[in-house]
Amino acid sequence: MVSAGDFRNGITIEVEGSVYQIVEFQHVKPGKGAAFVRTKLKNIMNGGVVEKTFRPTEKYPSARIDRVDMQYLYNDGDLYYFMDNATYEQIALSKNDIGDALKFVKENETCKICSYNGNVFAVEPPLFVELEITQTEPGFAGNTATGATKPATVETGATVYVPLFVNEGDKIKIDTRTGEYLSRA
Repeated sequence: MVSAGDFRNGITIEVEGSVYQIVEFQHVKPGKGAAFVRTKLKNIMNGGVVEKTFRPTEKYPSARIDRVDMQYLYNDGDLYYFMDNATYEQIALSKNDIGDALKFVKENETCKICSYNGNVFAVEPPLFVELEITQTEPGFAGNTATGATKPATVETGATVYVPLFVNEGDKIKIDTRTGEYLSRA
């Protein structure tokens, strides 16, 4: 059980049958009246964010989120297959469960599968990936004064904006959280 007075960013709790992660919290002690804790909570199942206030003495059960490293094997239509490297157990997740988390992930790369009570709710790709550019327009000399970028398609099919000096066949490093080009690999 977690007391509302002990809330910190990142803690997951069960409130009214739903599992929430604390995104932001603030202890408020008004001049008149009792103290309270103002929070922003993110529902980990559907991603919705709500604002809620608690009395500091309220207690809520903490929710244990399991994060397991699994290897992304392949996709077959709307199903994506993952394998636990420790037990070799395979699971299939639907396109709805995954969303666009695998936009920059190639087959055989390791991802974190997040679940609560055996129900998978998210796939976390690696923070940085190295991908090869399969298609982009050639850059022209002299166009670099403003730090211009051009669209490029990487081997997973996603589009990334890269500097003009990057060409087809180059390997680049991408931040999967933002989808931004970081450097050439």
